[in-house]
Amino acid sequence: MERRLAVILAADVVGYSRLMEADEEATARTLSAYREIIDGQITGHHGRVFGSAGDSVIAEFASPVEAVRCAVEIQREIEARNADLPEDRRMRLRIGINLGDVIVEGDNLLGDGVNIAARLETLADPGGISLARSVFDQVKKQIDLGYEYLGEHEVKNIAEPIRVYRVLTEPDAVGKVIGEARRTAPSWMKLALAAAVAVLIAVLGVGLWLRPWQATIEPASVERMAHPFPDKPSIAVLPFTNMSDDPAQEYFADGMTEDLITDLSKVSGLFVIARNSVFTYKGKAVKVGQVAEELGVRYVLEGSVRRSGGQVRINAQLIDATTGGHIWAERYDGSLDDVFALQDNVTRKIVAVLAVQLTAGERERVARKETEVPEAYDAFLQGWQHYLRQNPENFRKAISYFEQAVELDPQYARAYAALAATYAQVWNNIWHAKVGLKYLHDPRFLAEEFLAKALLRPTPLAHQVAAGMLTQQGRHEEAIAEAERAISLDPNDADGYIALAGALILAGKPEEARQLVQRAMRLNPHYPPFYLYQLGLAEFGMERYAEAAESLERAIALNPDDRWSTRLLLATYGLLGSRNEAAGLLDRAGNSWRGMDPLTVRGVAFWYPFKEPADARRLAEGLRQAGVPD
Repeated sequence: MERRLAVILAADVVGYSRLMEADEEATARTLSAYREIIDGQITGHHGRVFGSAGDSVIAEFASPVEAVRCAVEIQREIEARNADLPEDRRMRLRIGINLGDVIVEGDNLLGDGVNIAARLETLADPGGISLARSVFDQVKKQIDLGYEYLGEHEVKNIAEPIRVYRVLTEPDAVGKVIGEARRTAPSWMKLALAAAVAVLIAVLGVGLWLRPWQATIEPASVERMAHPFPDKPSIAVLPFTNMSDDPAQEYFADGMTEDLITDLSKVSGLFVIARNSVFTYKGKAVKVGQVAEELGVRYVLEGSVRRSGGQVRINAQLIDATTGGHIWAERYDGSLDDVFALQDNVTRKIVAVLAVQLTAGERERVARKETEVPEAYDAFLQGWQHYLRQNPENFRKAISYFEQAVELDPQYARAYAALAATYAQVWNNIWHAKVGLKYLHDPRFLAEEFLAKALLRPTPLAHQVAAGMLTQQGRHEEAIAEAERAISLDPNDADGYIALAGALILAGKPEEARQLVQRAMRLNPHYPPFYLYQLGLAEFGMERYAEAAESLERAIALNPDDRWSTRLLLATYGLLGSRNEAAGLLDRAGNSWRGMDPLTVRGVAFWYPFKEPADARRLAEGLRQAGVPD
């Protein structure tokens, strides 16, 4: 592990969420213009930006003098620009600078040297600059500035208090150091204070021992990792604990967890484990190290949500599982109206701490609000919990909640996408009667109707649904394009890669699809049986029938009612000449599929609109060899 000494500058916009809420477009334009100033000054003073998340910037310098000069110039130039703006639209920075030891991980820097700079930034005044003692000692006689000693500050996750100095730029302050002299307490007072502190530490120690939140964490073993680390920071977000007095608020805590996963997934510089895998740990007493080893990640985020009336509190902590160390921990309080801003704060802090740079598009997507109506968001979360259970009874409840969400906010694109996804699943499973629809094709028409509304403000889910429906219609190139759009919006969404794989297989590109399924399985290690079906379908397309049979048998073992895998496995057995296996599978499945979706060669062919005629003929021949009637 490479380490080095570096000067770290951390900057953040004061009141950014308030500015975005007041006028998103104007704030985005101002921030973009100010980022040009910041980046230009950093480059001009021989620095390097290595982290950027929304309104925050983290940069490295070789010289403390250059870093402080850079900070002063940034603040002067931004204040000059602010003079042209109304008071309520002015954007001010806080800047913290630290000189300390850092860990080098590619282009990123990690460790206490970075964390202390971030803490110093929070101690700075709007438009001000805070320095660590290590920086002050290097610059106090080198730059014509003044300084004010602000005392020692204890900050989260840093063992020793930080001695903090404020930079004074006024001409009459040059050369002065204000407030540094302190009276020394008598020896007897020091002893008394030490005794009091010892008692306090003992009391707090008991309290901390009773709080697993602060418990000592056993490091994960890199050698025992189920998967090698990816080439970017990897993170798993464990299900947040519902700390509300009402157990019925469980859906809200789960929804907050999922939305954090979704927001982090949009950042291409991160590797984020899918919701499906992390929720297998819900309600279980698992160790962070165990989670990291099983999922193959370095960082784990855990936390809790408390909702009381219209108020929300989020506690979150980020842990480096390889060391067991707490990298960052915060508490966020706000109203339900501020819930998206609270989520955005958590996301931006994680991205900043992991020193990941956001593209302009990612900054916009992470900051974007889905709805301005808290009640609509609440209804969506309740509907989503039912949707995830994937059965007709819960689909009926999900539809009711999603309809309530779009009634409360007719512009709620994600709720329209969820309605489209639900009805598409109803259509694929022929559950129309079970959800209260009269005709077989009703769910398909409803899915298309809601999808059209969802695509007016597209989300990854909307593009995934579009890809699936276009694939079924045999519109292969359009389906591939939609799936690729889904991945571009959310590069860590495993289901996006599955959607693209499905489109590619039917388009005659199974080799490429197989790689995508394997990538989805890495993002979602506790993947659902449907992933194995897609893997088997890709292997079937590659004419690797023995491997396809193994994948499909595993899918059916996990879900005996999996009609998709059963159909394909019959064809696979037929082409392998496995007559006995085919006969047994046909006997178990044949009687359960009658009426609207008969198990016949023609009936199965409807669901597989292959682009290449040879692929369709191969499927049909395999089914016939397995004993399926035409």
